[in-house]
Amino acid sequence: MATNATHRLPEPRTERRLRLRANRHAPAAVRTMIRQMLDEAQLVEMADDVLLLATELTTNAVLHAGTDLDVTVDVDATRVHVAVADGYRGELPVLDTTSAMRRPLLSHGRGLILVDRIATRWGVVHDNSGKSVWFDIRRSDLPPDNAPGSKRPTHTARGGPAQRDALRTRDDLAADDGAVLVGADTWLGTAVASDLAQFAMQLVGEVSAAAGEAVVELVLDRADGRGDVEVARAGTANNDTDEPVRIPLPLAPPAGGMLTVRMRTVPTHALQIATLGAHAFAVMVDNDRLRAADLRRRAEVAFITGASDLLAQSLEIDLTMALVPRLFVPRLGEWCAVLRCFDDGPPVVVSATHAREAQTVAVRRALDLAPNKRVLADARNPGQHSTLSTALDGVAVPLIVRGQRLGVLSVGRPRGRRHDADELAVIVDLARRTALALDNAQLHEERRAATDTLQQALLPPALPRVEGVRFAAEYIPAIGTFDVGGDFYDVLEMPDGRWLMVLGDVSGKGVAAAAVTGLVRNVMRVLVREGRPVPEILVRINEELAEQGSGRFATLAVAAVDAGGPTVRAEVFLAGHERPIVVRTSGATESVGHNGSALGLLPRITIVGADVVLSPGDTLVFFTDGVTERRRGDELFGLDRTHEVLAPLAGHDADIVAARLRSATMAFSPETPRDDIAILTMRNEISMPDRPVATGDVAEAAR
Repeated sequence: MATNATHRLPEPRTERRLRLRANRHAPAAVRTMIRQMLDEAQLVEMADDVLLLATELTTNAVLHAGTDLDVTVDVDATRVHVAVADGYRGELPVLDTTSAMRRPLLSHGRGLILVDRIATRWGVVHDNSGKSVWFDIRRSDLPPDNAPGSKRPTHTARGGPAQRDALRTRDDLAADDGAVLVGADTWLGTAVASDLAQFAMQLVGEVSAAAGEAVVELVLDRADGRGDVEVARAGTANNDTDEPVRIPLPLAPPAGGMLTVRMRTVPTHALQIATLGAHAFAVMVDNDRLRAADLRRRAEVAFITGASDLLAQSLEIDLTMALVPRLFVPRLGEWCAVLRCFDDGPPVVVSATHAREAQTVAVRRALDLAPNKRVLADARNPGQHSTLSTALDGVAVPLIVRGQRLGVLSVGRPRGRRHDADELAVIVDLARRTALALDNAQLHEERRAATDTLQQALLPPALPRVEGVRFAAEYIPAIGTFDVGGDFYDVLEMPDGRWLMVLGDVSGKGVAAAAVTGLVRNVMRVLVREGRPVPEILVRINEELAEQGSGRFATLAVAAVDAGGPTVRAEVFLAGHERPIVVRTSGATESVGHNGSALGLLPRITIVGADVVLSPGDTLVFFTDGVTERRRGDELFGLDRTHEVLAPLAGHDADIVAARLRSATMAFSPETPRDDIAILTMRNEISMPDRPVATGDVAEAAR
């Protein structure tokens, strides 16, 4: 496509990024940055529109997503690009434009309507981290990007006055929302834009000259339902004839064409030139079509491969359903929708998109019409497609895995034409891959739910409320795994009125580790109810693990807490576990307890108790090695850093201490935790006045 370079100003562009919290101050910060950039670029005349749309997108993200925002602003001499990204993975909420126009007094919900009406271009990008809504606004004194090349070229030969209804060229396709990747009619588009067009004009010109300036026409039929399209014409004479001479082009199906000479009597040598030229032109068209078909097949393979990679990376149902329509639009259609079947019921729209986001609501409404609902409900044959007709123009392909219908994938026709056979084959293939991706995501969620259920069964539903002391706990499983963690905690009431704090860590992960964890917890609960001393309980657990012979072991930190006086006394026993820390009200911290043998490794173990006295306001902190071994590259969080984090928390409530330690541990490294993190705290609240908790404490603990 031709371009006019005189409209492009070679001035440098400026790009800035801003990360913001989702609060009421975010829109103002974005406006300040944009206003400064427009001043620097001397584009003040664009400020009103850009600031309005940027404010709308930022406000939408704050209200609907509620996550941190990443705002990118890119300014050059011709346009301003703004993108607002958030962590919300669901669909973009789109207001029904028709309803909004009927209710002009609405005070909210107009953000995307304004973007659709004012922006030069806009769209939404979904990925694993969330979504990004963007828009471009061009300078009003510049023509559109495709204005210089938007005119259809005029082809004449030997002074012939006729013009042709141009076919889409390669550049036309490239500018058409990426449709050149798959499904573009490139075999004729490239031909008309290349040497074949020149040959066609030369052919009709020579035939016209040989026949005495007869009118000669060359047409092609692409078998796309639009019939013959004129490629070239020559000649000025208007010699009427009852039967013009027509020479069919010997093209391979489905293409066809005709070379027509309009003259009462066509000279023999002109007829020979026309016949030979028609055959030569047909050979060139077929060769060009074969080359384009090969390129198209390669593009299809590359597209399907890339789409498969994206689908394979998504293991969440919501993210997968939001991603799928973006794979089809605009490459394979103007709109796309994913419908799910729940409990063998009719398909229900769960995700949809349109090349113009504001039309997504109309797609949903049209799919809900009775005729289309019948087509969608009847789409059950794997590898086949059905046609939608009422208020839509597209196809429906069932999503079937292992003989079970998960839903239906519906794709609208490309802009200005119908799907061809190759496009339908790609849609059916991608529908099969989509069904596999949805099935995998569903299995992933079911496994995750089973893991969470089993993990919760190994933890107490709630910690007991005990007069004089306060218990609190934090637990974070290793992220990115489906295995049940080996860390656990519990608080048990003892027959003598004391309370037993227990924090444990079983080696390994998975079902086998969960079985050992369940064994340890159950044996401990039974022996505690029987009133057995803590050392005997640990010895019995060691014997049970040794007899089981699974090769797994456990470490335990146990404290028998007596809250019967002005001070709280805790008898601490350690079985191969990290020493707990006492946080004094003075800000001092100390590790307490005597190291003992892990359980399940040796026939006999050595366990020695240690008495710890907690004054009013002191806190006892148990933690697993997921805290001290949290890794940032080659550096560990470590025991010293644990003391440093706990020291400023002197006098804080038990839940604040646990939450702050968890927050500091997670913030230490951007990597996902490789091990479970369990924290159990106990604070002496005897004779302690209620301590007011500052708002900042609560907010920090929540983080």
